[in-house]
Amino acid sequence: MAKAPDDTRLELLQGTLDMLILRTLQWGPRHGHGIGQSIRQQSDELLRVETGSLYPALHRLEKRGWLKSKWATSEANQRAKYYELTATGKAQLAREQDRWSQLVAAIGRIMNPASREE
Repeated sequence: MAKAPDDTRLELLQGTLDMLILRTLQWGPRHGHGIGQSIRQQSDELLRVETGSLYPALHRLEKRGWLKSKWATSEANQRAKYYELTATGKAQLAREQDRWSQLVAAIGRIMNPASREE
């Protein structure tokens, strides 16, 4: 993830990119550029996944069996590799979402200790 000149973009936690890719593909197949655009748009431009991070992550997820891919023609009439969630990928996304919820709750307890005492 590259930082914006004004440092308003956020850095992703280790492993979070995998979860975001899986989540983005939950709504159907996309090519790599489309995945990056979707993450950027859905985060209100706070998260921008650079090519050097995105494509190695896609290849890693495909190697793990969480994604499958096929070549097709994009909306711009270009040859593009489309990625799609596998059944194993859907199960992994569910696990990642559970872990994310636990992490957010744990950080919340640390950042807002007064709310635990009430």
